[in-house]
Amino acid sequence: MSKPTVVLLHGVGLDHTMWEPTAELLADRFTVIAPDLPGHGTRRPVDEGVILADLADGVAGEIPAGSHLVGFSLGALVAQHLALHRPRLVATLTSVSSVCLRTAEERTSVLARLRTAEADFTASATASLKRWYDGTDVDADWVARTEATLLANHVDSFLGCYRVFASADAELGPYLGSIAVPALAVTGANDPGSTPEMTRRLAAALPDCRAVVVPEARHMLPVERPQALVDSLTTFLGECSHV
Repeated sequence: MSKPTVVLLHGVGLDHTMWEPTAELLADRFTVIAPDLPGHGTRRPVDEGVILADLADGVAGEIPAGSHLVGFSLGALVAQHLALHRPRLVATLTSVSSVCLRTAEERTSVLARLRTAEADFTASATASLKRWYDGTDVDADWVARTEATLLANHVDSFLGCYRVFASADAELGPYLGSIAVPALAVTGANDPGSTPEMTRRLAAALPDCRAVVVPEARHMLPVERPQALVDSLTTFLGECSHV
């Protein structure tokens, strides 16, 4: 009997390697696929004016029909787009550290981070590392790996993808109620960007979604708290399989 397929979609400026701690915990029960999004990792830079549909279309060919889709941050927005527009591919939808329907204040904050990246990409990467890892017990080697991945980005391509991240929740928001598959929204209690309030907002907007907030965790749940993430995911998937 073949294993169910879990597809892991990474965040902006990162690549598939961010999923290694999580994928290792899933590999005994699932076929795990972790592709690079367009403009990231092994993929060529994205074109100017890239939109969410481009990122979703660019990864759809690597997703078998009926997969359990797990997206992190930007990857969560891509996963939500796929659940809306290519529902045949998606058996369940899990949004990890996802933004949702940003308020005016939240929109102002992310646009300020975008302007920082436009003005000084290296300073932006440093600020991201602080936001994601300060106060955590993540190993210094992992922090260094994340830094190297961020700094290896093609800057214009990164900025194009970050603009998608900064705006696509507004694009998706009016249509979230049309996503019919069972869904899970999970974030860290101390995530300053993809906040617990956003996760509850997403769970309320989706027709069949439960929210999980991991205590004392920040943004990079798949690296910082992979066991807690996998426990939440496998509990959710197990419940779905018995419905």
